[in-house]
Amino acid sequence: MKRREFIGGAAAGALAMPALARADGAIEWKMATAWPKGAPGVGVNAQRLADRIGAMSGGRLTVKLFGAGELVPPFEVFDAVSQGTCEMGHGTPYYWQGKNPVFHYFTGVPFGMMAPEMAGWLQFGGGQALWEEAYAPFGVVPFYAGSSGVQAGGWFRKEVNSLDDLKGLKFRIAGLGGEVMRRLGASVVLTPPGEIFTAMKNNTIDAAEWVGPWNDIAFGLNKAARYYYLPAFHEAGPALELAVNRAKFESLAPDLKDIVRGAAMASAAETLADFTFHNAEAFAGLVAAGGTELRTWPEPVAEAMAEAARAVLAELAASSDLAGRVAASYGRALDHARAWSKWSDVAMLGLRNDHSVG
Repeated sequence: MKRREFIGGAAAGALAMPALARADGAIEWKMATAWPKGAPGVGVNAQRLADRIGAMSGGRLTVKLFGAGELVPPFEVFDAVSQGTCEMGHGTPYYWQGKNPVFHYFTGVPFGMMAPEMAGWLQFGGGQALWEEAYAPFGVVPFYAGSSGVQAGGWFRKEVNSLDDLKGLKFRIAGLGGEVMRRLGASVVLTPPGEIFTAMKNNTIDAAEWVGPWNDIAFGLNKAARYYYLPAFHEAGPALELAVNRAKFESLAPDLKDIVRGAAMASAAETLADFTFHNAEAFAGLVAAGGTELRTWPEPVAEAMAEAARAVLAELAASSDLAGRVAASYGRALDHARAWSKWSDVAMLGLRNDHSVG
């Protein structure tokens, strides 16, 4: 797929909804997103979510979506929701970590929870209440809106054989993974998603992680670098969010509040399914096309990543009372998930790969 084709093509795959008649007293909200309009997975599912709210409400609450830069720049979506420039935003919490570094936990942390585990913690393990507490000072209510699943570690022009290969590397990487890489000697840059390809081609950056095969190919990253490192040590199941202005949300009738909540939950399931299927399809095409060399992290590099991550997370947990409570809650959920996954997901994947029936 050419880089520009996804804008029109993916948008056409958005949720098909009937035309809505304007109801008397209908409310129209704006949703700003951190993604280019129609971007696979993220942009398309933001549009589906907006459309679903309109359909479920029978046109009483409609949502007009604005892609990255159309209303506000991608990394200013949270501010726009907080300040009431728009009523909704679609993004991921660590993009706004400058407001409070505890936000990282609600996207995900290095060597952290997978997408289903993250959803479980948020919905049933106390994570949602802590997330709402973290956003309360900014007048924003968060809702879980899905995940990409396991992400890719990134595209590199040169192989990473040792820690020395990270020294001075200009690396586009988001979240706490960026801080880990900085401590390992990389020069970290957080380029907006729509600018990653250009930055790679112009040699502004030497390596970049974005999402996974589906998105990476759509953005042309396989044309900008040869070596593809998998998986992303820092994004095992990063969360997407629907952020809503609290005052506007509280002004809604009770059934409309439930529709917003329900639409976000439906979008969460749909988004993960979308990424799971299309990443597998895109990966198969990437391998078949040739030209890309797949790599895993060398063990000494992986261990250094883990050691740096432990230090980063300890500092974050000690940064505030809230951070300490979030870290403790997340840590308990991760410990339980790790113990169970050894005998469930990990065991099943090993069994399936060793004894294929397809």
